[in-house]
Amino acid sequence: MTVEVVTFGETMILFNPGESGSLKYVNQFTKQIGGAESNFAIGLAHLGIRAGWISRLGNDSLGDYMEALIRGEGVDVSRVKRDPEYPTGLMIKERKDLGESKVYYYRKNSAASRLSPADLDEEYLSQAKYLHITGITPALSSSCREAVYHAIKIARANGLQVTFDPNLRLKLWPRQEMRRVILDLCRSVDIVLPGLSEGQLLFQKEEQDEILDEFLKLGPAVVVMKTGAEGAVVATPDSREKVAGYPVERIVDPIGAGDGFAAGFVTGLLKGYSLVESVQLANAVGAFALTVKGDIEGLPTWDELQVFLGQAEEIGR
Repeated sequence: MTVEVVTFGETMILFNPGESGSLKYVNQFTKQIGGAESNFAIGLAHLGIRAGWISRLGNDSLGDYMEALIRGEGVDVSRVKRDPEYPTGLMIKERKDLGESKVYYYRKNSAASRLSPADLDEEYLSQAKYLHITGITPALSSSCREAVYHAIKIARANGLQVTFDPNLRLKLWPRQEMRRVILDLCRSVDIVLPGLSEGQLLFQKEEQDEILDEFLKLGPAVVVMKTGAEGAVVATPDSREKVAGYPVERIVDPIGAGDGFAAGFVTGLLKGYSLVESVQLANAVGAFALTVKGDIEGLPTWDELQVFLGQAEEIGR
């Protein structure tokens, strides 16, 4: 299968609680999956973009479930490898009606933490138009970090655009190491998709414009900074524009919305939209993702998105 976008990283089995509150008092969970890169790939597939996801899964029943599910969502998983020694990773979500949801990870020595440059098929990557990476993968292990840099090298040699979502995970590595690697990766990519709070953490600055300036100094051609309910700001060395978000009356589950945002943005670029139009699309996909429990379950199809944006009429009966 020829794909337009390639991404890679760890996806874990997600146990999602049936109700909000402390896990101490929750007894029922739904089995789902969660992983920034596969969320992104599934978001693309829902929008009609051919996407490929590369990873390592345990040679176990949970790996069987995950591979089948992601394939069933329309993503090419032909480069996924099964590891006979190390298991598929696990995470448990704790949802809060007041305050921020938490995620507990059980991923040490997972199959995906053994990803390395040897798992990347250069011929497969070379026929794509975009490579998408996140700041999660280089935090998992030294071999994962080597794989990220190797993938960028392949992309550069073959003319791919590289998009980068910092997706900071402070539980995975020391802050100084995180900051050094993330900023170094920003120097190596074409488009950076940070959140405002991530920029504040990386640069120890509060103002949006100052943070955008710092990102642009590192060299990416485009920075799209997510600003919560307000929407996003898209910046280049020559322009800067705020793009309003879409109001969501009730946020059910915020985790995964940023991955949907990235999928919407890259879809816009592939369809020839302007930067601002692509961010509008990204904001819409992100809004959809907030409304359903789970990382991927709220990601819209292209037809659903067109109805939401007023570009098509929905006929219910």
